[in-house]
Amino acid sequence: MAPVEQDALAVREQLFHERVRECIICALLFASLYILCHFVITHFKKHTDFTAVHDDEDAAVNRIALGLCTFTLAVALGAVLLLPFSIISNEVLLSFPQNYYIQWLNGSLIHGLWNLVFLFSNMSLVFLMPFAYFFTESEGFAGSKKGIMARVYETSVVLLLLTLLVLGMVWVASAIVGNDAASRQSLYDLWEYYLPYLYSCISLFGVLLLLLCTPFGLSTMFTVTGKLLVKPRLLEDLDEQLSCTRFEEAAVSHRIRSGKASCWLNLDMEMLREQFFAIRSKRRKLELRHRASPWQRNLGYPLAMLGLLALTGISVLIVCFHVLELLLDDAAMPRGIQDASLGQVSFSIFGSFGAALQVVLIFYLMLSSVVGFYSSPLFTRLLPERQGTPLTKIIGNCVSLLVLSSALPVFSRTLGITRFDLLGDFGRFNWLGNFYIVFLYNMGFAGLTTLCLVKRVSWAVQAELIRAFGLHKLPLPVTRCRTRSKPC
Repeated sequence: MAPVEQDALAVREQLFHERVRECIICALLFASLYILCHFVITHFKKHTDFTAVHDDEDAAVNRIALGLCTFTLAVALGAVLLLPFSIISNEVLLSFPQNYYIQWLNGSLIHGLWNLVFLFSNMSLVFLMPFAYFFTESEGFAGSKKGIMARVYETSVVLLLLTLLVLGMVWVASAIVGNDAASRQSLYDLWEYYLPYLYSCISLFGVLLLLLCTPFGLSTMFTVTGKLLVKPRLLEDLDEQLSCTRFEEAAVSHRIRSGKASCWLNLDMEMLREQFFAIRSKRRKLELRHRASPWQRNLGYPLAMLGLLALTGISVLIVCFHVLELLLDDAAMPRGIQDASLGQVSFSIFGSFGAALQVVLIFYLMLSSVVGFYSSPLFTRLLPERQGTPLTKIIGNCVSLLVLSSALPVFSRTLGITRFDLLGDFGRFNWLGNFYIVFLYNMGFAGLTTLCLVKRVSWAVQAELIRAFGLHKLPLPVTRCRTRSKPC
């Protein structure tokens, strides 16, 4: 064999081994995410939906739908970890460029992960989740033999009709927006244009949902942190409050017992019971605060609040700086690339520290968006319950989390949280090149977040000052209207 042929064979063998290695790594990563998501869904699912006591067929259908939900949730978690994993991989390759044991961490692997997440996100949103919902609701066509296959046939027909309807609506909308022959001709290419355009619309909806949920979630996280941690109180004597509450609880309890034994006492027993339960709840909270150590009471809550304030303030400053960059430099616009050149330059001007801060901010914004999503009045009913969430609600949660998580890379790049450019089809969204959309999006996030932050902090400081000086115990004045109506 000639030396040239030997070199070509060695190159082909190396490419083959790299491709096999990438497939094994992707399979192991997804299997780990799938197992983790299976335990999460099992923790929240309703057990009565999967028992074979009433109907084995219904239980089998629910198990199949549960597997599809687990797959979708694993894809959503992979979309959340996609951008942080890429940033960390770049910093690792920068720190250890010649290390033999991390040579598998290359641009080809990262690019393949981005493509797989994009493909599985499309598959889950367009096919798997609608199939899971219609599969659980189907019973088979009238006159057909009952069984799982009858449900599969009915679900396939309904899903096909729904797909044609949605694709037709998207085709008409895109033809109206791009009213030229080239745009209409490109719509006939299903894989290269049609599905990416549909996913672009879904991603735009997810990014807008993140814009609305994230500031609201940041505000909610301050409230949740205040409820979970023991807050320090100014000018407060816990021992005195605890003893007064115990005496008050004992007095109300004695009145309830004496009211049952006496026939001449005119007492509202229901009101006394409500008062007793309220006092007992207050006493338990005071005991919990009294048992807390001085470090936990005086240091834990301030550090947590300062951490939330710091992360929120840094996010707003980065977005404001990105707004200035958008006005001065076109390179600040989010764009997509096809080649992931890792290990050449850091994506932060502060090096590894800046990259770590970017990862923390990405996770923080995703957590705040999820908190804001489940705290909003429109989606409160989707909040899962431990061991009591029906399958239809699990499907709704998986779809919502997938929409939010798949839009997270575009969300982070649009706001300038990271400089890591979007890989694969994530960078092919049409609206990413529109300056006005990107500029208004950054301004909207900075304005809403600043408003929620100032409002929450000012209210918290005002409430603490009122409580510290005992102004909350003062009786409110009763005003009366001069009209004949009831007192105000």
